[in-house]
Amino acid sequence: MIIIPARLASSRFPGKVLADINGLPMVIATAKRVENIDQVAIATDSEEVMETAKRHGFEAVMTSDSHKSGTDRINEAARRLGVDAEEIIVNVQADEPFIEPEVVEKVYDRVRRARETEEDLMMASCYKKIPPSFADDPNHVKVVIDHAGYAIYFSRSKIPYDREEHLDYFGHLGIYGFTKRSLEAFCALGASPLEDIEKLEQLRALYYGQKIAMVEVESQSFGIDTTEDLEKALNIFT
Repeated sequence: MIIIPARLASSRFPGKVLADINGLPMVIATAKRVENIDQVAIATDSEEVMETAKRHGFEAVMTSDSHKSGTDRINEAARRLGVDAEEIIVNVQADEPFIEPEVVEKVYDRVRRARETEEDLMMASCYKKIPPSFADDPNHVKVVIDHAGYAIYFSRSKIPYDREEHLDYFGHLGIYGFTKRSLEAFCALGASPLEDIEKLEQLRALYYGQKIAMVEVESQSFGIDTTEDLEKALNIFT
């Protein structure tokens, strides 16, 4: 199952999940990008988003307005939907209306492989190579990965520090895959200091010593955090 968390409030871009993307609200444009991969549900704290989802034929679940992260929100939605403990759940952010379906499929497949081999894994996510100019932008999250393909750290800062200035950085895409069981385990950990500092929910898993498997993807898409991002995306993709 793919669950899209869609909080209407946003400090940098209020109401962005309903912003117009070529005639569709952003959250609906995102849902349509991934609807052929698996069943899609939208988890929200907004009646307006609920009605928008239903009007476009997507299942929607009303969730609490007090969640600290999108993953906490999809956990509540999965519980309300009665998802089986071993079912794969992929969290696709509502602000990714141009995400390539094959990117989501790679995350889905990584979780499936971990489930089949009983790998000790809390979640999976993905990254792409980005130039230093992108790495300077705190809205583009960076990730450092170990030799086995697991995340060491995520940051809005430019990491690792490149003394010789010729490094390709790894940009994180905010797509997360779990089983329902590992999703519940993640949310049971509670918020961590690191995620509060960086405002990056995935740091909760690393803070508590859990593994995040990373898969490399090719993608032109990026999350839309500001009105400037939206203008840039529309110029690139339309």
